[in-house]
Amino acid sequence: MTEKRIILEMGAGNDLYGGDYTKAACRAVQDALHHSSIVLFKSLGYDHRDMRVQVTIGVQQPDKVDAAAVAATLPRGRAEVTVVFGGLDVHDPVQDTTHVIATAAVAALLPITAGAWRLSTPPSP
Repeated sequence: MTEKRIILEMGAGNDLYGGDYTKAACRAVQDALHHSSIVLFKSLGYDHRDMRVQVTIGVQQPDKVDAAAVAATLPRGRAEVTVVFGGLDVHDPVQDTTHVIATAAVAALLPITAGAWRLSTPPSP
């Protein structure tokens, strides 16, 4: 049995006034999650607990993200969060604030037995 990526979603999140990298990262993950609906669990009889969820967060200051807090926002699966340099900081010199923009890639992987299922072709008219 090998693990196969069944979904990859991207998201963006921000903290416009607090400069909170973890808050921006959590919002990016939630944005990515709101783009998907994984119906195959119920359709094919998979258990959500079998899913491994790989999250990659990009921010300008990776050391300021609490990866455990980001992982806690995931509703299903076993979360693995990696924080890398990316995203964007936009400084407003007039207000002396930095707007933090985070990006997220969320991949869901399941252990799937090779040949256990395949897509079928529709019947000819």
